Amino acid sequence: MKDLMRIKCLISQDIETLLNQQIKKEAHSSSLYLAMSSWCDQNGFDFSADYFLKQSEEERVHQLKLFKYVLDMGGNAISPEVSGIKTDFAGFREVFEDALEAEIAITQSFKNLAAKCHKEQDFVTMEFLNWFLKEQREEEYKARRALELFEVIGEEGTGRWEIDKHVNKITYSEE
Repeated sequence: MKDLMRIKCLISQDIETLLNQQIKKEAHSSSLYLAMSSWCDQNGFDFSADYFLKQSEEERVHQLKLFKYVLDMGGNAISPEVSGIKTDFAGFREVFEDALEAEIAITQSFKNLAAKCHKEQDFVTMEFLNWFLKEQREEEYKARRALELFEVIGEEGTGRWEIDKHVNKITYSEE
């Protein structure tokens, strides 16, 4: 019966495994951004708390989009257990450094998944992943721009307050 079910699945076992791993990474990112939002809130960075809350929501949407795709392809989507979320940060800047590192890691993970799809000639999944690859351009751009505020504005005096005010104003345009 298991072999018959695999025939009905439109993705290979390897691709399904990688997609489920990506689902878990998106869930982890969502939880990490919630922790960042909480830390910012507790430390008086209200705009950044809101920024990271929105980022968390986006990651959750990404997780669910991947989850539904696996199901739609006849695979077994796995609801991940999330643990090991960093909740304490040495400072305001570290929150944004960690956010950029997380986005870079997610981009690399999607690139690896796309490479596997290309190797297997799974063009349907590759087409699906193109949306995520495009999305990661925006995610990394915003994370880099947020971190650049620390260099442009500086943290001295009212610097952190100014950075906090500007974080929610960062936008990305492909044009």
